[in-house]
Amino acid sequence: MYPTIFDTEELSALRDLARRFATERLAPGYQACEAAGGFGPELVREMGSLGLIAPELPEAFGGLGAGALYSGVIIEEIARGDFNFGYVNVLASLNGQILANFANDEIRREWLPRLIAGEVMIAIALTEPRGGSDAANLGLRMERDGAYYVINGEKTSISVADQAAGTVVFARTGRPEDRARGISAIFVPMGAPGISTTRFTDLGQHAIGRGSIFFDNVRVPADHLLGEEGKGFVQVMQGFDFSRSLIGLQCLGTARQSLDETWAYIGGREAFGKPLAAFQGITHQLADFDTRVEAARLLCLNALWLKDSGLPHVAEAAMAKWWPPLLAYEAIHACLLIHGHAAYSSELPFAQRLRDVLGLQIGDGTAHIMKNIIARERAGRAAVAG
Repeated sequence: MYPTIFDTEELSALRDLARRFATERLAPGYQACEAAGGFGPELVREMGSLGLIAPELPEAFGGLGAGALYSGVIIEEIARGDFNFGYVNVLASLNGQILANFANDEIRREWLPRLIAGEVMIAIALTEPRGGSDAANLGLRMERDGAYYVINGEKTSISVADQAAGTVVFARTGRPEDRARGISAIFVPMGAPGISTTRFTDLGQHAIGRGSIFFDNVRVPADHLLGEEGKGFVQVMQGFDFSRSLIGLQCLGTARQSLDETWAYIGGREAFGKPLAAFQGITHQLADFDTRVEAARLLCLNALWLKDSGLPHVAEAAMAKWWPPLLAYEAIHACLLIHGHAAYSSELPFAQRLRDVLGLQIGDGTAHIMKNIIARERAGRAAVAG
């Protein structure tokens, strides 16, 4: 990956470490993980042992106490080798930040070191059958019963639903008309009685897996509440600005790898007695995508730099979420076509990459929702609401 204005000697060394791990350990098994429908736990633990999971979390729990930029640089490189492993990092950083900021000391001490070490994965359960983009339209109920909360209902479209050891769950504790202000967040160990899961058959991201989680009178200690009752949505959802920038870099890392492979390919492949690189119809197309991928990459890194600097970055994070997944899909699609028939099969990884990145044009916030956020930040919430 090319150096940027954000690079330091320490950041470059971490990028090199992540690049070696991704190239040597992840890339060879990218397609095999899809066929298996899950992650090799030994590779997740190895990634953790190298300090490549949630480095921004405090050293007291096994993190590096580094900035958000460190996570972005790592995810970009991991996704070059295996797009789906990059989502392990995204979930760890998002949920790790939520637990570090809002969980009690006992949960932090028990779960954060295991998360950072790659021993467990934690899911986040927000979406329901009745509400995707309308995230505050939740029906799953959480009722207080003495020292416990009792949860009933369904969450759907949950990544790693059947692989996670714990889940950050958003549930309604107030009235439906309270919308976001009647929603609380709670940490739920997935081994609790009354929990069951299903897995969907999706177009891509098979190693991540997406499914439903069902809660049937699930009793969770009240001290597992994250943030204040009725304020979980407002408080905890702020962490999504972080994960949106990481998702942008995850998609762009896969696009960059595809472009690098295609530049190398057209230099050696001949047609009509000349290398493909002699045809401007091909090189100009790749040059266009190369330019846009680098621009989008800097957009994402800037959003993370703003976060590290304690500066507003809501609009920038939304930009990083809607544009890079779309751009990555378009760039990989072009690379697939340039490689021709071999890339249309499983002989090469382009078809899988195309299917994998497509899902993030939907998950974690669609382009329409991200543009609404940008509009609110620029024009003001009252003006946009009319």
